[in-house]
Amino acid sequence: MLLQWTAAQLQPHVPTLTYEDIVSLLELPPNPELGDVAFPCFALSRELKRAPAAIAAELAKQIGDDSAGTSVSPTIRAEAKGPYLNLFLVREEWAPKLLAPLLLADFGQSQIGAGQRVIMDMSSPNIAKPFGVGHLRSTMIGNALAQMYRSCGYEVVTVNHIGDWGTQFGKLMEAYMRWGDEAKLKEEPIRESLRLYVKFHEEAEKDPTLEDKARHWFWKLENDDEEAHRLWRYFVSFSMEEFDRVYSRLGVQFDYTLGESFYNDKMAAVVSRLQELELLEESNGAQVVRLEEEGLPPCLILKSDGTTIYPTRDLATALYRKKEMGGDLLLYVVGAEQKLHFQQVFAVLKCMGEEVADQCRHLAFGLMKFEGRKMSTRRGQVIFLDEVLDEAVSKAAAIIAEKNPDLADAQETAEAVGIGAIVFGDLLHHRMLEVDFSLDEALRFEGETGPYVQYTAARAFKLLAKGKLTLAETESRSLSGAVTGSELAGYLSGPAAWECMKLLAAYPEAIAGALRQNEPAVVARFLLDAAKRFNRFYHQERILTEDSAETEAKLLLTAAVAGVLRSGLALLGLRTPEQI
Repeated sequence: MLLQWTAAQLQPHVPTLTYEDIVSLLELPPNPELGDVAFPCFALSRELKRAPAAIAAELAKQIGDDSAGTSVSPTIRAEAKGPYLNLFLVREEWAPKLLAPLLLADFGQSQIGAGQRVIMDMSSPNIAKPFGVGHLRSTMIGNALAQMYRSCGYEVVTVNHIGDWGTQFGKLMEAYMRWGDEAKLKEEPIRESLRLYVKFHEEAEKDPTLEDKARHWFWKLENDDEEAHRLWRYFVSFSMEEFDRVYSRLGVQFDYTLGESFYNDKMAAVVSRLQELELLEESNGAQVVRLEEEGLPPCLILKSDGTTIYPTRDLATALYRKKEMGGDLLLYVVGAEQKLHFQQVFAVLKCMGEEVADQCRHLAFGLMKFEGRKMSTRRGQVIFLDEVLDEAVSKAAAIIAEKNPDLADAQETAEAVGIGAIVFGDLLHHRMLEVDFSLDEALRFEGETGPYVQYTAARAFKLLAKGKLTLAETESRSLSGAVTGSELAGYLSGPAAWECMKLLAAYPEAIAGALRQNEPAVVARFLLDAAKRFNRFYHQERILTEDSAETEAKLLLTAAVAGVLRSGLALLGLRTPEQI
């Protein structure tokens, strides 16, 4: 918002750049002494063949000289600082302009993606395996991005691509037939399935023939063997019950839950198409697509026994999402270890001449460790997410009881804070970084944590309640002129209030920036900064004063903070308790 306004004012002075170019170049200086908005002159230097510092000095002179009738405005002061043109906004004039949009109910939303449909592949746990801490990243990164795309006008379709097909089921079936206990499986289906899966890999190291028997079970499954299908349906049913329970706690919903098995009747067409295009070649009895021209190893399509594999199913999936679901952009929120797999799948689509090849994006992310421990399903080193959520809620409840023993709905608040701490603690990191998660650190109410942002929002809501003002009233109150522009300017032109408003005004840019990078951490970092700015304002100035006009002006800014924090936390998948 602030950048767009400034760009419009600068446009007459830099006609060689478009409005969009200027917006993309403008920066918010980290130090208020360097101005409210900075314009780097490096881009103009290449065109004008002059030093950036000289251009900045000339622009500062032009903006201060209205003899040509092109001065930006008496409400903006310009100052050259090396290669930067630093612009200072006259706060008394700009404070009301900044505040009014912040109070709109839809502030931060846009329509930049109107008419485009995004298919978001996220979470995608494997059937008969625990929903561990490691699954959190795909689930919550995907959920946050889906919310952000929706807020920018995109039509988003979220898909949980359940791993319900493949050789892993052959391993589980062989293990169940050898060592399974039906009573234990009914009592604790996920834990017993994990025990069998681990047992299989331990025994397979001593007896390699087990791998062949597992592959045979999968061959039977693909060829409609009745017993194989009975076992498969049983494993799928109890796994989905467990998954849905965890998703409910996380507040995550899907438009479609379509397992890999959904595409079974669609893979033959893919194989036939590859044959028609003469892309399939035999390699040691298997069928592959050569990708040397793409700098990639061959992509396996059919194994030597004729059964399918991940790439086959993902090719069918991409084509279905494009042709049947109408996707304009296909996003896959999947771990970085699958980078080669997606490079191969997208390359095969390109070889097939499919338009969707250029519309697929693998949004990779790094591994998550928990207190230094790396998870491995094969070795049984799994930390159940549900147990971590329980522990987080329990610890949050203890902290809240100490801070506010009389809090109503304390358990519900603890659920929001405890689970929110885990989600925020994950999303705060750049998705490609490896995360070593510490529950105690994530639950702190100070520092760079979710509870800190939630507590700041609760502080803002508490002030509004004391001032008898609600968010629903603030938009109309601001527009009605209950507090005049000059009064707002006078009460909100102090350094702390001004810096707070200025940062809040950048909320739409934070969301847009997060989407450009497909990076929720951009919004998480913005919310931390906004909370810090508000707390500085809270500690430096009295908000509830004896002067009704001053109180109202400051409460309107407080309402803007509460609205932005609640909106931003919702984008990340966190709830915002109004009392903590």
